[in-house]
Amino acid sequence: MQTPWEYRYAHRMQKMGSSVIRELLKFTEQPDIISFAGGLPAPEVFPVNEFQEACNRVLMEQGAQALQYSTTEGYLPLREMISRHTGRYSVKVTADNIMITSGSQQALDFIGRLFINRGDYVVVESPTYLGALQAWNAYGAQYISVPSDEHGMLVDQLEEALRIGPKFIYVLPNFQNPSGSTMSLERRKRLILLADQYGVPIVEDDPYGQLRYDGDHIPSVVYLDSRYRYDGDESGEYTGNVIYLSTFSKLLAPGLRLAWVIAPPQVIRKLVMTKQAADLHTSSFIQHIAYEVAKGGFLDEHVKVIRATYKERRDVMLEMMEEMFPSEVRWTKPQGGMFLWGVLPEGMDATEVLKEALVRKVAFVPGTAFHPNGGGANTMRLNFSFSSPDVIREGITRLGTTLKEVLSRNGFHK
Repeated sequence: MQTPWEYRYAHRMQKMGSSVIRELLKFTEQPDIISFAGGLPAPEVFPVNEFQEACNRVLMEQGAQALQYSTTEGYLPLREMISRHTGRYSVKVTADNIMITSGSQQALDFIGRLFINRGDYVVVESPTYLGALQAWNAYGAQYISVPSDEHGMLVDQLEEALRIGPKFIYVLPNFQNPSGSTMSLERRKRLILLADQYGVPIVEDDPYGQLRYDGDHIPSVVYLDSRYRYDGDESGEYTGNVIYLSTFSKLLAPGLRLAWVIAPPQVIRKLVMTKQAADLHTSSFIQHIAYEVAKGGFLDEHVKVIRATYKERRDVMLEMMEEMFPSEVRWTKPQGGMFLWGVLPEGMDATEVLKEALVRKVAFVPGTAFHPNGGGANTMRLNFSFSSPDVIREGITRLGTTLKEVLSRNGFHK
């Protein structure tokens, strides 16, 4: 039965739907389910004691300021700390290049609100981050998908997409969600050249960049763009062709809902106007707490703990997949991050596999939702950061058994 509300929703709601992952997580909250579905950090690495001490210090020493309204751009000491940290491993920026947001998802929404008109094209990798698609669907975005492999977007196929005239290119170069792939240095440089040639900006989403377990660090796209444009002159503010996003969710705790945008000052000013209309500013108290926890070198040491924990879990998952998965299944071997990507034989449907896996009390995310223009029915995303090594061993054993049975029944596995 339709209610009067059905006739009052805005047209933009027609392109919006619930997150496949969020809906799946509700189901997998059952205590007997082993879930590789969520993109969850390990709660064991949350710095609880440091947060408790920081809360006490902030309330005792800065309570009146921390509990008050604040500037939309964000807490200045926190922005200055981010600028110093960014300058150590990436492009040199000032606080004027930075705006604090309530999580990266808010930053993605603001970028959509600022740039996307209904019907505008956005270039994305295929597969790409589901949260970005959800954010931009509300503004009527259309997507031009460029295929990717274990070395990131196939930039040799990018030029054709750029001829259509997209608003921007969206990439996750480091340990991509969902695939775990990392864009090579050569492809990053080619991406920057093509984007400049066609006058198309780049949005670089980098939540996992510091979570590298193997291999050498690859310079960020925003850094490479700055070198390309200014021939090494980084004395002033960044004014280039890249908007860069990162977050404290993977370094401190996702419950903070705290992230940041780095962009040319004129873009930051527009984003500030967007944020003022949305929520005035991100929580003053949370920003003070994050600054207190992260300052003084703590973050550098804490990241080492996270890397060691996640590396062990990634290695266990890869070892168990080698042992338990049928030979017809392929998967990525990520150098960092929180995810790996499985590929079933053509013609298989990962959603059907999930239904049988849930009977054995193990869950993953089918990959089709990460492909904005369809496809990927035979793909699956697995998270390794959340579960302990013993739980990973049991879960992959259950999933491997399920895969063997399903593939055998469909004539793929003998």
